[in-house]
Amino acid sequence: MFAVIKTGGKQYRVAANDQFTIERLPGEAGDLVTFKEVLMVGSTIGAPFIEGASVTAEIVEQTRGKKVISFKKRRRQNSKRTRGHRQDLTMIRVAEILTDGAAPTKTKADRPTRAAKPAAAAADETSAKPAAKAKAPAADATASSAPLFTAPGGDNDKLTKIKGIGPVAEKQLNEQGITTYAQIAALTDEDVARIDANMPFSTAQIEDWRGQAQELAKN
Repeated sequence: MFAVIKTGGKQYRVAANDQFTIERLPGEAGDLVTFKEVLMVGSTIGAPFIEGASVTAEIVEQTRGKKVISFKKRRRQNSKRTRGHRQDLTMIRVAEILTDGAAPTKTKADRPTRAAKPAAAAADETSAKPAAKAKAPAADATASSAPLFTAPGGDNDKLTKIKGIGPVAEKQLNEQGITTYAQIAALTDEDVARIDANMPFSTAQIEDWRGQAQELAKN
């Protein structure tokens, strides 16, 4: 048996278990909606609607139609306009076609419910989780963050005057206790190797900085 219903200003020929989209209806997925504007059921035609007839359907999802682009241009007016539109739609699945004022057999769509996990199963899952890694001792963290050099007292020199040292590199050097031209100028080959191993600077860079610092330290 089929029926013809009216909704959203349109008419639809429907049968049980049909699934299609219509103009947006309020509700959530799983809710049941009833259409009472039934124009035709089987061979019976309404005038305009059939008294006592209705169609129930389940909302499958709230969706939207394809994007439609509207472009308008006025010739020789330097005027154009582009607009996009996506129609709000509701996908439904027809559940029942009712006549003679019959009530629907169900008022809400069946939804699967999640069974609560037994306490024993929850405890097993908790015990199965890997143990969190123990935090490293605070003393080790302090030792690894110790600066490579001891900063001298007094004001810091502007290390960015050395070609190749930018603000980021200057900050990194200051964090490692290198704050003056005299320190860079006095770096030994062992100091250069230590900086190369622990900081993102190459040996060639540091040796070049050492030569420039020696000139700046004289001034």
